[in-house]
Amino acid sequence: MINVLVVEDSPVVREFLIHVLSADPGIRVVGTALDGEEALDAVRRYRPDVITMDIHMPKMDGLEATRRIMETDPTPIVIVSGSTDPHETTMMFRAMEAGALAVLMRPSGIGHPNHETTVKELVQTVKLMSEVKVVRRWPRVRGDAPVPRPVEMGLARAPAQVRIVAIGASTGGPPALHTILAGLPKTFPAPVLIVQHMAAGFIHGFVEWLAQSASLPVHVAIHGELLLPGHVYIAPDEYQMKVERSGNIALTRDAPENGLRPSVSYLFRSIADNYGCNAVAGLLTGMGRDGAEELRLLKERGAVTFAQDKDSSVVHGMPGAAIRLDAATFVLAPDKIAAVLVNLANHRGKNGA
Repeated sequence: MINVLVVEDSPVVREFLIHVLSADPGIRVVGTALDGEEALDAVRRYRPDVITMDIHMPKMDGLEATRRIMETDPTPIVIVSGSTDPHETTMMFRAMEAGALAVLMRPSGIGHPNHETTVKELVQTVKLMSEVKVVRRWPRVRGDAPVPRPVEMGLARAPAQVRIVAIGASTGGPPALHTILAGLPKTFPAPVLIVQHMAAGFIHGFVEWLAQSASLPVHVAIHGELLLPGHVYIAPDEYQMKVERSGNIALTRDAPENGLRPSVSYLFRSIADNYGCNAVAGLLTGMGRDGAEELRLLKERGAVTFAQDKDSSVVHGMPGAAIRLDAATFVLAPDKIAAVLVNLANHRGKNGA
């Protein structure tokens, strides 16, 4: 039985969340809190396995509550919100930076065509997050983030030219991507394409949050635009993203792959076809195996590939599948991935190509 604490200031929404969670025989709602201050007391009183946390609340918002809980009583936290306002969604991703594990749109109401699907997503996420071992987040003085040390690598492994970087991520991906992009300098010479699985409506807030700490410009990808060096392109909701031989992005309504649109597999296949040995690609934390087979294809075509290590992954599904397929040249934590990307870019063309 998974014990859940529901933190939500709206009485109607709170009762709705209690109803949909309690309907699952494996979940028990052990308590509720109306704001962040009450949540701090409730965590100590009920010792929940998982917390569902609203963001916009009186007295203490969900971001500050997440910070405090992760510093004092580390507990898996799932942010659940009904807002797609970019400012509020940016706060949600800051909560992930503070230690929350996932961000979800509040399930649709009873009678809505998406009701069952969104309820299932919430229940599955709560169950999955209950298995994650979270660690205490010590209060950090601004500016004292560790600087990743350069990773030495043999130049024989470097591609002839790093013309493109592609990354796929799912559950737990936003903080990992945040770390990687923050470690890339503004002189980074290749475009970076990212497929991050997440609930619809949050992409623009996600991009805004990433842009706050990245030296590179971060955009939601647009159909037909030409890839520019040193720019980051995020796949939009409900579109497959691929690259064409001309160097342009194509967004399509092609069928979901692995049940997903956007799909990492779809992007990686186009990278393999059009860039081959001049690509660098990798898989970060996430459920399932989206992109794993295609990462192996990229490696076979001479691309440098990487997968996030198990210890730093929230869920080791996607990178774990890639590792089992021997699809990863490197297995690394996010703070080492940026150093490898910079190293590869700096050595392009120096290996005799």
